[in-house]
Formats: sequence, C-alpha cells, structure tokens
Amino acid sequence: MSVDDIVKLLDAITKLLNVLIWPAVILFILIRFGRDLRDFFSSLGELSLKGAGFEASLKRKQAEAAAALAAAAASRSDGDTNRESAAKEAKIAADVVSEVVTPRAIRRVSRSTVLWVDDRPENNIYARQALEALGVNFVLATSTDEALKRISRQRFDAIISDMGRPPDPRAGYTLLDHLRSTGDHTPFIIYASSRDPEHVAESRRHGAIGCTNNANELFEMVLSTLGRAV
Repeated sequence: MSVDDIVKLLDAITKLLNVLIWPAVILFILIRFGRDLRDFFSSLGELSLKGAGFEASLKRKQAEAAAALAAAAASRSDGDTNRESAAKEAKIAADVVSEVVTPRAIRRVSRSTVLWVDDRPENNIYARQALEALGVNFVLATSTDEALKRISRQRFDAIISDMGRPPDPRAGYTLLDHLRSTGDHTPFIIYASSRDPEHVAESRRHGAIGCTNNANELFEMVLSTLGRAV
C-alpha cells in the first residue's frame, strides 16, 4: 500500500465515521485492509457498540482523532514511508490519543476557537481534523496581515502559525513579536519544519509555547494549551 493510498484511506475513514453506522464501517475496513489497520484500531481499545451512549461517543472521537493524526504523519513524510513505517505512525497516533483524549480533556477543549495561520492551509488538513474531532473550531488566515485583522475582530484561545510566508521567511516571529509588543498574550504555537532544540528555545524566547514539525506533538501541545486556557 503506497503512502498516497494510506493517506486517502485514512481520510476516507474520518469522513465515513461521521455516519450513524460507523461501527459497521470500521469493521468492514478492518476486514478489507488487513492486519496493519486492525492493530491500529485495536490499540484504541474495544470500540463500543452502545449507540448514542457516552462510551461510544468517546471512542468515536478517539478513533477520528487517531485516524487523522496518522494521515497527518503520512502526508508530511519525505516520500520514503513504507507500509511498516506507516503502521508504526498509526500506532504512535493511537497511543497519543488514548493517553491524552479523556472525557475531561474533551470537556475543556470543546468549543475552543484557534486561529491557524499558514499560506498553504491544505498542508494541515489532517492535523486540523484530529482536533476538530474533539470540538475545536478553526479560523484560517493565509498571511500575517489577514491574521492581524482576524485577531482585531475576534478573541482566540490559541494561535498556530507556520514560519515562512512569502516574502517574509520569519513571518511566524513577525506575527508573534507584534502581538507580544501590543500586550496580546494569546498562546502561540509554531508548526513549521523543525523541532530542533535551538529552534524550540528561540521560539520560547519570542514568547511562543514552542515549535514542532510533528503532528502528534502539535496535537498534545494544543490540547494542553487549551486545557489551561479555559
């Protein structure tokens, strides 16, 4: 199974999970696509078939978030991802979700609103879907100017930004520095191409929570941030 096939499959899973027959859909997918995906979903714990009950709702949110995170990891790969490594990424995503997506976490982040600033928002579809599954709402901006206009009109619980946006290779810091200089202390996370220690340290000196290029780490950072903000 190629990387594109895996991404398309996981994207289809997140969409199909929105229908009422989601347990049957999952069962079909597990049978059709073999052991890798069976292992992925089994790591989430047994999916409940209790209809509209709370346990079923929680498991559904976990499954949606984990599938989207796995797709995010595959979509950001360097093109060398094979079936084994894709299955590994799916397992990591499932482990992250099972650890941090609790009833309390969902209550705290549900209905939060996050501004995501990136000149190529299509690159972050799956990472957004993972958080949207838990009730997080996103407003998108593709430039620093657009972001500032949105911030002037609306309060956000957190801001996620890439780093370089033409013509500014440090646009993430340009936006962050402007906000901090005007007294705006909205939690700020940089989601770019690096998570090297020196870049993490630099982002914190500018006033960000941190920076990462890893979808699972971003997911954890956003949940932690929103949990403190509400």
